[in-house]
Amino acid sequence: MRIAVIGAGAMGSIYGGHLSQHNEVYLIDTYDKLVQQINAEGLVLEEDGGSNVYHPRAVQSAEGLPEMDLVILFVKALYSRAALEGNRAMLGKNTRILTLQNGSGHEDILGEFVDREHIIIGTTEDNGAVLGLGHVRRGGVGNTNVGMLCEDREGFLLKLKESFETCGFHVRIHENIQQLIWDKLFTNVSLSAVTGILQVKMGYISRNESAWQLTSALLHEAVEVAHAMGLLADEAALAEKIRQTSVNSPEGITSICADLRSGRRTEVDTISGSVVRAAERLGIEVPSHRFVVNMVHAMERRDEESRA
Repeated sequence: MRIAVIGAGAMGSIYGGHLSQHNEVYLIDTYDKLVQQINAEGLVLEEDGGSNVYHPRAVQSAEGLPEMDLVILFVKALYSRAALEGNRAMLGKNTRILTLQNGSGHEDILGEFVDREHIIIGTTEDNGAVLGLGHVRRGGVGNTNVGMLCEDREGFLLKLKESFETCGFHVRIHENIQQLIWDKLFTNVSLSAVTGILQVKMGYISRNESAWQLTSALLHEAVEVAHAMGLLADEAALAEKIRQTSVNSPEGITSICADLRSGRRTEVDTISGSVVRAAERLGIEVPSHRFVVNMVHAMERRDEESRA
């Protein structure tokens, strides 16, 4: 397949590198030094106890590239629209866009660029970390979970599965991919969101009654929305899972907490914000989630003003 991966961070590099073994792969990133490094020396992945070098073609934009069979989006969700708009030239009538980004509701933005039949959403259980320019460590290896919002009449997901698995990935196709995405989302919209606005480590949530009450309220609202969407969600079981996550990772720092601490914009709009948007469509009130979204954005703007 002809594949473009937008975003050459840890995950974009892992997928772009591996897929380049048996596909025509373009790795798109705006950082010119990174593009030059990958083209000159290759993309180095530390994995399986050693170092492997891969050679996707790195570019700063889609200018001059042919139309793609598949575009994989690996930028932070708040940059998705700009990334796709800036690389619209490679999107043809048969191009599929796959998002494996954190959070939910990405299809709202993808739908501005391709029709519903060409949107693939999912999650990845792989993880990695950037060690240097064009140098990435591949950590845990797991499933790449994918699904579509409508019937896959052309059987594209089976082609994707075959292509990815020849390159070392494990692909699972889900008929109800939203269920899997929301199963992961419940923890992010409750525990993770609260650690962000309180600027605390994960262990604090289970130790502090007030923090736990807010976490529980957020979970309850998310479960109500999920049920209205026709998804399964056992609130008591989810609450216990979230509590155990806090207890078992007392020193853990969530991405929302880390981004706010470092003065970066967060992905709250595709985490808590996705619950708010779904609730609006369904006519459900989610005041705790609205509070979290507004609070996180207020904290982002506060840091921006302090740097001005």
